[in-house]
Amino acid sequence: MLDNRNTPNELDEMFPDQKALIHALKLSDAHFAKLADRYHEINRSVHRMETNVEPVSDETMEIERKKRLQVLDEISEIIGRASAATA
Repeated sequence: MLDNRNTPNELDEMFPDQKALIHALKLSDAHFAKLADRYHEINRSVHRMETNVEPVSDETMEIERKKRLQVLDEISEIIGRASAATA
């Protein structure tokens, strides 16, 4: 199993100023929590592919990267709305 500290693109790295908000959203918003779990799952999978722990075709890697980006876009929108609501 990979150590998360060595996996790039974790949510805490992507939104370093929003760590507390992300934690609060995970506790209060079931949809956000599910998205965050899905993002981490996909991100770890992509990292294993990129480091050849799990070699795959370029096409498969591209599909997984797009999935990761789609989930990240939705997470970003939710964080943005929640951040604006608390400002």
